[in-house]
Order: sequence, then C-alpha cells, then structure tokens
Amino acid sequence: MSKVTYLTEEGLTKLRKELEQLKTVERPAISRMIAEARDKGDLSENAEYDAAKEAQGMLELRISKLENTIANARIIDESKIDTSQVQILNKVKIKNTKTKAVMEYMLVAESEANLKEGKLSVATPIAKALIGKKVGDVVEVKVPSGLMQFEILNISI
Repeated sequence: MSKVTYLTEEGLTKLRKELEQLKTVERPAISRMIAEARDKGDLSENAEYDAAKEAQGMLELRISKLENTIANARIIDESKIDTSQVQILNKVKIKNTKTKAVMEYMLVAESEANLKEGKLSVATPIAKALIGKKVGDVVEVKVPSGLMQFEILNISI
C-alpha cells in the first residue's frame, strides 16, 4: 500500500516539474551517455559504461518515487486549516526555553521541506513533538545533542 502525501498546490507543481525534467532531459542524456560508452568497445572493462548504467538506475528510481508520490498526493485546502492547534501547513513560532531563541517554521510534507525557506518536514522530531499542541504549550524534544524545550508562541497559516 502506498503512503499518502499531503502537499500544497505549489509543492505538487514543483514535483511535477521535476518529474518532467527527469523524463525529458535527464533520461535522454543518460541514454546518450550509455550509447557513447557502448561504442567505445569491450563493455566488461568499460568504466564509463558502468557509471552511465548506474546513473540510469538511480534516475529511474527517482522517477519511480516521484511518480508514486504524485499518484498518492492529496492537496491540502489551506482555507480549511485550523490554527487552534499545530498541524501540517501551519506556521509555528516557537521559543527555545533555554536560549530564548525564537524561530518560525511552516510544517510541510517531507518533499517540500527546506530549512532555508523555514519549511520543516512533519517527519522531524521537532515537528512530531509540536503536532497537536496549542499556543502556550511547552514541548520537550529529544535531539542528538540532548533534550530541548520549546514554548509555542503563535500558530498561523
């Protein structure tokens, strides 16, 4: 059974564009690399051929995963997002109770995560600890460096 992935419209569009790029640009390029390497002779000792075949396998795996993700994607209607408690697509402002550092993250599907843009995957320990909590709640998160505490300051869309 395939895993349902919840995405924004923007996230789904991004995945579709990536899939199109892989199929129309990357796949033909790797096929040309394989053909060129094959033309060089003995395949048993041809490192270029082996590398191109490995790249082809990795590309086909990525295409397959993207197709599966897109096929099982569900678009989240942002107008129906509840801000009374933390859930996917919420922007959450949190404060580290020890350092007093304030951070804001939007909780998104793994395929949309990008820390530079403040988009945190719902699969991360911090996001898992925040899901279902309300403003004012303090959550403890076990991270590799130890235990951290965050206070939820704000939940928005």
